[in-house]
Amino acid sequence: MLTLLKLGGSLITDKDKPYTVRIEVIRRAANEIIEALRENTSLKIILGHGSGSFGHYAASETGFKESGSSANHWQAFQKVWIAAHELDQIFIEEFNRSGLPVVSFPPSASVTTENKQIVAWNLDPLKHALKNGLIPVVFGDTIFDRSMGGIILSTEELFLHLIKDLTPDRILLAGKEKGVWGDFPKNTQLIQEISLENYGNLNTRILASDSVDVTGGMRKKVSLMLEALKIEPKLKIQIFSGEVPGNIYKALSDLKTGTSILVK
Repeated sequence: MLTLLKLGGSLITDKDKPYTVRIEVIRRAANEIIEALRENTSLKIILGHGSGSFGHYAASETGFKESGSSANHWQAFQKVWIAAHELDQIFIEEFNRSGLPVVSFPPSASVTTENKQIVAWNLDPLKHALKNGLIPVVFGDTIFDRSMGGIILSTEELFLHLIKDLTPDRILLAGKEKGVWGDFPKNTQLIQEISLENYGNLNTRILASDSVDVTGGMRKKVSLMLEALKIEPKLKIQIFSGEVPGNIYKALSDLKTGTSILVK
């Protein structure tokens, strides 16, 4: 059972406070993953994490715009790269301390895109890590694009490519919100299910984000997950709150929480 699990930037950082990590949340998430792995020895996980108040704020501060060739463009690109990798290093260190055998696979070092579409990604090292009981980690990162210069790919965009090659059983997106709200930021109408069938009636109700987010927020997440279902209709997809203790373990144990995204 292969699961792609993302711990969102809104969960592991304070997205309203630049460069602020939530260490206690990362540690709790690690412990819930350990518990799930202990109870289900067939479970395999590829971890992803968002950039939160690191990469998103660096992009905002530097005025980084995707597509460019000037010196300013590449200087801003490098600052966003630094921020994203700083958070990943913290993430890896904390998970390693918890006893999880994580290995980071920075997308900026292995992914090439053209017009924001992944055209090359050598997954052999990642597959080898997975086969030998390690937990690969990917994250939202800066990418060298053949036609646009420097761009940013979100974890969900990376997951979209991974499902074409690895055929996972599930995608689990753990963020701060309980699920997908139909009336954000009032947050009184949780959408239980989103499908290819009903999305046309719901998409105008799903907002992006009320924090700095250069990759599109919730609306983009939902859109990408529906694209994932077009590639692999049997995928089980949940968007849920990792803020609630036990929810990450619950989702990994195949128990429903938050919003389900499905074909029907």
